[in-house]
Amino acid sequence: MLSKLFNKFLRSFRWLLPGMGVKRWIVVLIFGLLLFSTGLMLLNSNKAALELELALQNICANTLGLKVESLTIDWALILLGIAVAWWSAHCGFNVILETRAEQSGQPADRQDLVDLMYERRQLSHGLKIVAIGGGTGLSTLLRGLKRHTSNITAIVSVSDNGGSSGRLSKELGILPPGDLRHCMTALADDENLLNELFCYRFHEGEGLEGHSFGNLFLAALTDIYGDFEEALRKGSQVLNICGRVIPATLTPTTLCAQLADGRVIRGESEIPEAHGQINKVYLEPAQCTPPQEVLKAIQEADGIILGPGSLYTSVIPPLLINGLAEAVKKAKAPKIYVCNVMTQPGETDKYSAADHLKAINKHVGGNIANYVVVNVAPPNRLRKKYQKSGAHPIKADLSQLRALGVTPITANLVNESELVRHDPVYLAETIIDTLAAHRSRSTEVIPINFERLKLRVLK
Repeated sequence: MLSKLFNKFLRSFRWLLPGMGVKRWIVVLIFGLLLFSTGLMLLNSNKAALELELALQNICANTLGLKVESLTIDWALILLGIAVAWWSAHCGFNVILETRAEQSGQPADRQDLVDLMYERRQLSHGLKIVAIGGGTGLSTLLRGLKRHTSNITAIVSVSDNGGSSGRLSKELGILPPGDLRHCMTALADDENLLNELFCYRFHEGEGLEGHSFGNLFLAALTDIYGDFEEALRKGSQVLNICGRVIPATLTPTTLCAQLADGRVIRGESEIPEAHGQINKVYLEPAQCTPPQEVLKAIQEADGIILGPGSLYTSVIPPLLINGLAEAVKKAKAPKIYVCNVMTQPGETDKYSAADHLKAINKHVGGNIANYVVVNVAPPNRLRKKYQKSGAHPIKADLSQLRALGVTPITANLVNESELVRHDPVYLAETIIDTLAAHRSRSTEVIPINFERLKLRVLK
């Protein structure tokens, strides 16, 4: 124990080693502080100060031929000391910034680095937000929220059994990594580069075809450290993510759906393909529990967000884990459900916003949300494309939502590119405004200044 403390003490002075470029500025800083202290001392009227002032006046007169008043000398030393101290601190700080840039591979532009450090410092004081769900909807939300706070905890559904995630889960016995990988990428610093790398899928190669690099990355870390939780932590460090990504449970589960016609469908990817009316969904095994850090994050949250995402295969499954829905209900933080923009064929056909909330309440045994965010501007450019597949804009039945005991929050949240999705910037702004309004104990209707949001540029 003592040796560890001694080594830690020695390491704290490692920056004083030769070649660091810091010691010289420390010496200059000390010199500046001495000048400043001397000037302050000369302002005093004691005997030692007067003798020193006389000596300095004689030096100025004999060497420079200048007659200088004592008060002028005092303030000159004070101002000179401040200037020297500031200059040394500035230069020393730049050395540290440049070293940091070389280590992280970031651009060495000093102002950019200062801005980055300031931004990260501000984000670290942001709201503690817990987001629960899965799929691309949750990653869309996280992509916008990370602009407002770094205190984000994503609690991710892990019942995916399709594609690369399902294959790795079956073959290696790990949790399906796909949705976790999406969330980690969304919270990463250099999101564009990581998206391109982590979303890359191998198109050929025996055993590799169909797998994404990001899923293989998490599988490799799990094999190295022998623990999926540790793999997520190490992966988050590598990606330098803005927040935490935690699986809703560490128990491998299968999502099952009981349909109105009596059929029971097992497997998340098979449920929409059954094209039946869903009565309820449940997990096998039923006795699965969340990690303690999930419950702690919910308890300490300033805001809890459910969705957006597939109702029965992304939003509800995490809430079925023992103790998780109860923890959300008991939490003092406001709970916001973000309803999807479009219905999903085979899952939420003809569902309104109120129907979505009713399904959630039915599965968790009572009201769980305080607010529901609904989109009121239907897509235009891609509407016909979605109609061909049987998807339609979700009706914002505000009176029905109010009857369910929640406050509806309406806004134009659509982002139409190749797909109709929530705009991450607009959605995050709406969430933050809602939490701010809740803190100020707003009345029944929460006004969202969307005209202000329109001016923001999606980066």
